[in-house]
Amino acid sequence: MIIDTHCHLDFDWFDGERDLIVSQAIRAGVERIIVPALDLNNVQAVLSLAERFDCVFAAVGVHPNSSAGWQDEWIELLMNYARHSKVVAIGEIGLDYYRDRSPKSMQHNALTAQLQLAHDLNLPVIIHNRDSNSDILNLLSNSPIIQQPKPGVFHSFLTDWETAKQALDLGFTIGFTGPLTYKNSQNLREVARRVPVDRIVVETDAPFLAPQSRRGKRNEPANTVEMVQCLAQIRGQSEEEIAQITTANALNLFGKSLLDQ
Repeated sequence: MIIDTHCHLDFDWFDGERDLIVSQAIRAGVERIIVPALDLNNVQAVLSLAERFDCVFAAVGVHPNSSAGWQDEWIELLMNYARHSKVVAIGEIGLDYYRDRSPKSMQHNALTAQLQLAHDLNLPVIIHNRDSNSDILNLLSNSPIIQQPKPGVFHSFLTDWETAKQALDLGFTIGFTGPLTYKNSQNLREVARRVPVDRIVVETDAPFLAPQSRRGKRNEPANTVEMVQCLAQIRGQSEEEIAQITTANALNLFGKSLLDQ
């Protein structure tokens, strides 16, 4: 079994084809898919997918690019959503300094509040980090989330080894997506080689970041298999080993409830 730990299956890119997309993933060996919310507007769509498909699980949270209107009252709403039996994480949350969609101060407030929520609920977090290495590591370092043995995952990791090392030191897992397969990603592949194998998960971030063989096309959860293949080549292990290890890592992080269906 392979687990796609991050896929936006609710996006309209998949409208009219979700049954096919899910069945193709299962045939490829991708038997679990985690779909994170981006804001309060799409939480219900994410939860509905988790209810519709046995293999789909959910995360709830407010993405940094959706945090411009952040209100502390939203935490109670997120808490209620997080009580759903198929919610396995708080996410996608974090900081994004690449896009100018929310003031940094508002992003910080939203992230800090949601980290506290995750700690209170004993759930891991799915961290979005774009051009914000120093600030996000600082906020995480000062959050109660790091008191948890498995605080969460740096999703779609695309930065340097120093950032990876600091995230690992805080207890985080590292998630790799399609760019790991790109021809100009030697530095990222070196990071993937150095990260302890028990701290790696695979993901697609579909419909974005398709692997090299499908670059420029819509990404799909079935393509998680290519992440496993790439990691196997990088680390000199078999695809079967990487599939087993990354699946075990995902289960350790997000909970054995992923096996209940």
